[in-house]
Amino acid sequence: MLRTALRNVLAHKARLIMTALAVLLGVAFVSGTLVFADTTANAFRNAAAQSLKGVAVSVRADEVATAPDRAGGAPGKATGALDTALARKIRQLPGVDSVRPTVHGQATLAGTNGRPVNADTNGQNLATNYLPGNDGKDSHFPLKEGRGPAAEGELALDAQTAVKAGYRIGDTVRFATDGPTLTKKLVGIVSTDDPQVTAAGTLTLFDTRTAQELFHHPGQFDEIAVAADPGTDEHALTEQVRALLPKEGARATSGAQLAAEQSGQIAQNTGYLTKTLLVFAGIALFVGVFLIANTFTMLIAQRSREIALLRAVGAARRQVVRSVLIEAGLLGLVAATGGFALGLAIATALRPLLNTTGAGLPDGPLVITPAAPLASLGVGVVITVLAAWLPSRKAAKIAPVAALSSVDQAPPARALRVRNVLGILLTGAGALVMLYVSTLRTSKEPNLLAAMLGGVLTLGGMIVLAPLLSRPLITLAGKVTTRFFGVNGKLAKENALRNPRRTSATASALMIGLALITGLTVGAHSAQHAMAKEATAGLTADYKVNYSTARGLDPDTVDRIARLPAVAAAAPVAVAQLATHGRSAVITGTDPKAFGKVARLDFRAGSLHDIAPGRIAVSEEFAKQAGLSVGASLDAETGGGTAGGKAAKRKLTVVGIYAKTRAVDDALGTRADVLPNSVTKQFDNLLVKAEPGKAAGLERTIRAALGDSPLLKVRSQEQLVKESNESVTTVLSMMYGLLGMAVVIAILGVVNTLAMSVFERTREIGMLRAIGLDRSGIRQMVRLESVVISLFGAVLGIATGIFLAWAAGGLTTTSMHAYETVLPWDRLGTFLMLALVIGVLAAIWPARRAARMNMLRSIQAS
Repeated sequence: MLRTALRNVLAHKARLIMTALAVLLGVAFVSGTLVFADTTANAFRNAAAQSLKGVAVSVRADEVATAPDRAGGAPGKATGALDTALARKIRQLPGVDSVRPTVHGQATLAGTNGRPVNADTNGQNLATNYLPGNDGKDSHFPLKEGRGPAAEGELALDAQTAVKAGYRIGDTVRFATDGPTLTKKLVGIVSTDDPQVTAAGTLTLFDTRTAQELFHHPGQFDEIAVAADPGTDEHALTEQVRALLPKEGARATSGAQLAAEQSGQIAQNTGYLTKTLLVFAGIALFVGVFLIANTFTMLIAQRSREIALLRAVGAARRQVVRSVLIEAGLLGLVAATGGFALGLAIATALRPLLNTTGAGLPDGPLVITPAAPLASLGVGVVITVLAAWLPSRKAAKIAPVAALSSVDQAPPARALRVRNVLGILLTGAGALVMLYVSTLRTSKEPNLLAAMLGGVLTLGGMIVLAPLLSRPLITLAGKVTTRFFGVNGKLAKENALRNPRRTSATASALMIGLALITGLTVGAHSAQHAMAKEATAGLTADYKVNYSTARGLDPDTVDRIARLPAVAAAAPVAVAQLATHGRSAVITGTDPKAFGKVARLDFRAGSLHDIAPGRIAVSEEFAKQAGLSVGASLDAETGGGTAGGKAAKRKLTVVGIYAKTRAVDDALGTRADVLPNSVTKQFDNLLVKAEPGKAAGLERTIRAALGDSPLLKVRSQEQLVKESNESVTTVLSMMYGLLGMAVVIAILGVVNTLAMSVFERTREIGMLRAIGLDRSGIRQMVRLESVVISLFGAVLGIATGIFLAWAAGGLTTTSMHAYETVLPWDRLGTFLMLALVIGVLAAIWPARRAARMNMLRSIQAS
């Protein structure tokens, strides 16, 4: 039986190649993910080890809350506890070899084209001080060109940033930290392996004094890295350093503890990414199971006479099963080996692919642990053997006489009835769970698990029910093919209906891929539609002006923009904390008269004109939460957003209630009520309405009026919408790429089914040729059959995906109030066209093979 299995593998190379490819692609995804995870974790560890190289103790300043970018959250700034005097004291401790005091900040560069670098990405704009040693060089930042910055008017950039911004040695670089635009001369270009920089970030280096003046005060640092003499007890040195620190404002951590913390964080970050990728690898393998099972079912059906003869000469059922499983195991072994090799290429390509989304993954050599190849081989062989197990058992149950009398037997009616009942039960259960999910309005973990369960049951039910659905849907498609292609179209329909199980198994592979892609597309399109509505809801302004950092707009800046000739109206917006009736909220302050020209609020009661000092309007949502109504008088506390800041208590009267928008938060008052109580005492943003016909050039005018700072953001409504949708678009593109593997495997399934179906119908094709059907007619018949099967899978997949997206959409309404299911008809039409293209392409080789068959030999075939 072993020799028989080996002979069968070698005898059916062409028939098994597509199955091997399906296993190969699935295993490649798994092995690529495992190797990528090990490689990424190792690269992070190396980068962390490089940054901690020689660090025995790290002393870091605690951060205190400063100016927030919105009223709710404040960025941090060092307390100032680390200064030059402390660095000297630490340097004098016994066992200390050296200290490296550093300053950290953010510097946004303007490229030679005038646009801010990283304006369209999530890259970090890092800045720090250059610390030269006795040789005049900083070992942390090896020089590639020029020299390190040594004076106030100099800076250095990393090589990647210099190329991105278009600067060369000697150029004048424009940049901003958290103030006006500055210029300095580029004197050096360095290299760095910091993953925050290598993954779409920038790095700017200043001399220490300049860095302190830009980000702190002279003599202050963010971190002091301590290097120890050989043989020094790291733990004891850490305790000595802690004894020198002030009671508050700084903390000391040993190098070993810091490395352990970083290692744990790396494991957590890479673990999440690995699990996500393995989910998609599992989907690809699940789709591959259909191809493998379908292939072995057809192979066994074609070899039923051979199996019957083996049974007749004494082979037991176990031996037949064992023979098929050995054949499957050998196929899985070969395909898994090739899949692992392909997985190495996938692992290499994943890092740059994910870094385009701002993942910030460091570079590093491929790391191949024993677990990756062992898992790949195990998955490939096990999946293939399991998929072939049911067909092998079915083959072993066929009586020798029955197999000798007929090559292709229709499945028993009772088996189909049982399958149909099971499919109806599964689909019904899944639909009921998803209908329950549609009533939920929060994305809590139990609700997400319920949605996942409902999705799995629905997809599983549709797979089981596919043979029942194939007859009406394919019959409907057959009417179209018959009408336009005559007898060839009718033959294609009959061939697709000949074996519903085979057709449905082939179509189900495509259905799974398209159902997931459609669900993601509908959900993402609906989310983008909701975010677009929320981003510009109530806004009639042409531009929104603010800074990309916590820096706000002062009243002089606001007045300067308001006086520009092309500006029709400019409404400044300030925000502050508001607490009343046991509820905290954000109150927006503006000039009500000017605000009415740049925004349109939907008032449920009162109006914008009623707002005055001491008189506010509140959102409908906040009014319900706090039990407020028009005319209500409330004791409110405003401000108190910074550490140590005190809230101002005052009486306010509610004069209006409006529908909440992104432009206006929970409450709306005058600038006089809000601006003095805001954290920064500056305006958060400015809404600008242009004079008729002058909106196009107003952006450049505003930038020029404010010194064209790289920190300045002047965004139109279209740009606000694009910015809000950017993250969803990026994730969707990545999901398309990951799910594309499942679709490719499904295409291989269609090719394989058609090729083996052509072999089964060798005699029939010969008869068709004999009665007058020419080669082009044969090719057209096979192509139409492929298109019908592909469209069947696409229709099931798209319909299922739409249902799942609609049912699960309610889970997002807590974060997106404007969410509603919106069908992207253009993309759904594209998916249908994709199914047509898949059908045509998948039929190229089988149709060509069928058309080239010798007529007489085909008729004589048995």
